[in-house]
Amino acid sequence: MRKLNGLAVIAIGALTLSACGGGDPMSGETGDAGSGGSGETIVVGSAAFPENALLAEIYAGALKSAGVDVSTKLNIGSRETYIPGLEDGSIDLIPEYTGNLLQYLDKEATTTDPAEVEKALESAMPEGLTVLEASEASDQDSVTVTKETADKYSLATISDLKPVAKDLVLGGPPEWTKRPTGVPGLEKTYGLKFKEFKPLDVAGPVTVKSLMNGQVQAANLFTTDPAVAKNGFVVLEDDKNLFLPGNVVPFINEEKASDSVTEALNKVSAAMTTDDLLKLVQRVSEKEEPADVAADWLKQEGLS
Repeated sequence: MRKLNGLAVIAIGALTLSACGGGDPMSGETGDAGSGGSGETIVVGSAAFPENALLAEIYAGALKSAGVDVSTKLNIGSRETYIPGLEDGSIDLIPEYTGNLLQYLDKEATTTDPAEVEKALESAMPEGLTVLEASEASDQDSVTVTKETADKYSLATISDLKPVAKDLVLGGPPEWTKRPTGVPGLEKTYGLKFKEFKPLDVAGPVTVKSLMNGQVQAANLFTTDPAVAKNGFVVLEDDKNLFLPGNVVPFINEEKASDSVTEALNKVSAAMTTDDLLKLVQRVSEKEEPADVAADWLKQEGLS
């Protein structure tokens, strides 16, 4: 595995829009990026949130331009669904995030140094799977509140929640009840015991709406989410480093990581920046199709 390119400073971005794609996400009916002529075939999957679908379209477009036969299976779901899909061959490739993937594979992982995350991720890889070069582009989980809540309780860091968590409802994706970056991690690392945990969507429009209307007072959002700035939300500083570096990285079945596939994906990683990701996610949040946004970026970077 290649070296990571930088420290992640923000996390996986959620939007006020669902990513494109329909049908059974594991049936192969969610999309098709076209075909090339190399004889290789790659099925590119995505998690069920718009940023990841956008990144999957970027990977698919880059591979197509390199002459690789490509199809897409977008919006599969959480890691609990798509990692088995990588292992059984239902999909071959998916965009991932270094720290989040490491914490899924190794629940005891705590390192916050990108190089150490890389080493730990190598050790934690399931048999037959690997990651390629990680991008500078990064995205990270957050605990976010409205400005009104931040002002009311003088909140600037996650630690500041400790005296008031008992009076607040926390919102997040259903898997946050078990994830080391979710409810268990907030209790273990910060000593937070919320009044209630309310299962919502994956840092998406339901979460945003629930935060705005007061159904929850703190929520998991991704800091690449345009809704944060749009609504004046306050992302609380992760002062005890619960959330690990989250550089975007191709997660792939080793058998499909040929030289041509690896080269095409590594070029994407080398070109993608956090600023690029923010701008691209903003466009998707404004109802542009992820495939169109991906195609524009690939053309701009000379990758198509």
